Amino acid sequence: MESHLPATAGPSTGIAKGPAANLAARRAAGEVHADPVQERVVQRLQAIYDQLAQAARQPAPKRGLLARLGLGHAPKPPSGPHGLYIWGPVGRGKSMLMDLFFGDAPVAKKRRVHFHEFMLEVQERLHRRREELAAKGAPPEADTIVPIAREIAAGARLLCFDEFQVTNIADAMILARLFETLFDEGITVIATSNRKPDDLYKDGLQRERFIPFIDLLKERLEIMELGGGHDYRMDRLRNFDVYLTPLGAWANAKLDEAFRAMSGGLDGEPRVLRTQGRDVEVPRAAPGVAMAHFLDWCAKPMGAADFLCIADNFHTVIVVDIPRMGPDSQDKAVRFVTMIDTFYEKKVKFICSAAVAPSGLYVQGDGAFEFERTVSRLMEMQSPEYLGLEHIA
Repeated sequence: MESHLPATAGPSTGIAKGPAANLAARRAAGEVHADPVQERVVQRLQAIYDQLAQAARQPAPKRGLLARLGLGHAPKPPSGPHGLYIWGPVGRGKSMLMDLFFGDAPVAKKRRVHFHEFMLEVQERLHRRREELAAKGAPPEADTIVPIAREIAAGARLLCFDEFQVTNIADAMILARLFETLFDEGITVIATSNRKPDDLYKDGLQRERFIPFIDLLKERLEIMELGGGHDYRMDRLRNFDVYLTPLGAWANAKLDEAFRAMSGGLDGEPRVLRTQGRDVEVPRAAPGVAMAHFLDWCAKPMGAADFLCIADNFHTVIVVDIPRMGPDSQDKAVRFVTMIDTFYEKKVKFICSAAVAPSGLYVQGDGAFEFERTVSRLMEMQSPEYLGLEHIA
């Protein structure tokens, strides 16, 4: 994925200790404050970490003669603890705790992935498998989901999901069978979400068929709320100007600093979202935070559905190098208006660098009068009142 974003600094390194010790080290360094709610969650993560470490020290199960000859089925690896589902509002530290757990989790095959991205992969695997069977003239499988789930389990014994949410019926209808098989294969699952299990796929089509998956989650995973009244994201936002001008190396450095602060120190990586059959490219993403150059989104044929998909997946969006626009860039101005309108409606926190103040971004050209509403919204989106609003996912 080509990107216009400036280069970023490399990630920091640390000594592997487990989530409880890692959190204590960050507190000792003054990076985070003591929080009893976070402490309760990290102790449960530490218990799972310890169980995984103990399982890793056990000798591998012996393979029988048939398995060594490539016949029959090899014994399954030892089952790990089923895991933990952590839910709560944005800004309470869910992603940070996931970082502290996953970074040195004692599992050889482990994976951390955004849940939306994971389900795209599952749907693509299912589609590909059905096409392969059809090409061979084989009859359709009675249950295609089980072999796909077993393939996933063979590749990762620990699955960590950021931003667990269910938004479409295609995913909703397969989740119970998919996760029942993953759990039966001994997979450990850690998930973070803004929603409690009972609110997943709320008001979705045929939701009654989704209820067994909710029951499965509550049966197989420990459910913990990471609530409390303190929004640590707001603490970080207060340390930054969210509208930087003029453009240049100084602004780029500040935006990179803001990304790392809002993502809990993560570098971020490219992500591809999917909406209405279209790919939406996000050049730099971490749980809850997206970053793009103005040209990445406003110089391409992006529409309201694309920006809505971004707004649904990220509570904070950073846009680099917004230029002064004129009659020759009306198409970019129109997309910029659509982007800001969508982010505003979804209460996305918007951080950017721009050539001039909002009032000077687009003063000549078709739609310049209507652009004044965008100017007003850009000003409001800098206010403490707006920054304190809850993201609408």
